[in-house]
Amino acid sequence: MKALIYTGPNRLELCTTPDPVPLEGEVLVRVEAVGICGSDMHAYHGHDARRPPPLILGHEAAGRIASGPRTGTRVTVNPLVTCGTCAACEAGRPHLCPSRQILSMPPRPGAFADLVRVPECNLVVVPETFPVAHAALAEPVAVSYHAVNAGARLLDCPLPAARCLVLGGGAIGLAAAQVLAMQGAAEIHVAEPHPGRRATVARAGRFRCHAPGEAGEPADGSIDLVIDAVGAAATRAAASRLVRPGGVIVHAGLLPGMDGFDVRRITLQEIIVTGTYCYTPTDFRATVDALVSGRLGDLSWIEERDFDDAVAAFADMDAGRTAAAKIVLRLGAD
Repeated sequence: MKALIYTGPNRLELCTTPDPVPLEGEVLVRVEAVGICGSDMHAYHGHDARRPPPLILGHEAAGRIASGPRTGTRVTVNPLVTCGTCAACEAGRPHLCPSRQILSMPPRPGAFADLVRVPECNLVVVPETFPVAHAALAEPVAVSYHAVNAGARLLDCPLPAARCLVLGGGAIGLAAAQVLAMQGAAEIHVAEPHPGRRATVARAGRFRCHAPGEAGEPADGSIDLVIDAVGAAATRAAASRLVRPGGVIVHAGLLPGMDGFDVRRITLQEIIVTGTYCYTPTDFRATVDALVSGRLGDLSWIEERDFDDAVAAFADMDAGRTAAAKIVLRLGAD
């Protein structure tokens, strides 16, 4: 099969490799669309020890089952594999399973390939009429769905009364804004420094978009719920400054470090800060349902490219040459 292999920092190669062999309980999925995630970019730069080269990256995939009795069925892939028996799994929080695995981390090769092996229970069927590139958005949108719900549970007011701010207009941030809109948030601001990406966010919904620190930014201490989809020192500082007393900050970004949080203000104003990671299977299925039903609105914020253009796609994302919130690679789908 053809596969895109991460061979070292800033190096990717399109190669021919042996087809994977599914283990018990697994099937092969013939990948038709796969998104490039920020974590793929992080690994590409050599900054993720969990993803050592050589490795097939990619975990945001949709395609058709290629082995077993359901061969030919179009599906989207939940890439998070858990044990099912630990305390976290039995409590309905399998995303916190201590032995969790995810496609694109050893021992599970990722989906930048013609074929990927996946536990059959991790597949969600999608309609033939639903665009396969949109089906590949299920994973990142499920991250946003889980993050918004985590914040909503901690708020002392209902979302329809809440002023919300999303920091970052990439796929996770934009999808979080769309989830907030779907759930009726009163006011949704999105901060994004890249002008092209900011315009993409503005087209995707009725969001109040601004460049960080510039005109349109909400007043300090005025935001009920902040979703930090970047997780950098600057966004942590912005979240600490903009959230109101008693408000909530949901930290979804995975950049390293702890700098930026104003711990004194967080303490004195009883601001709630919570982390959020991945999603539950229930979140994932609910996300697929929302995508397919159209309740999340405009999904044209992606850019589709042929899989053979994958190396250039990584380079363009790295250099900020695309205004899309997500590049989705296509592999021979109809």
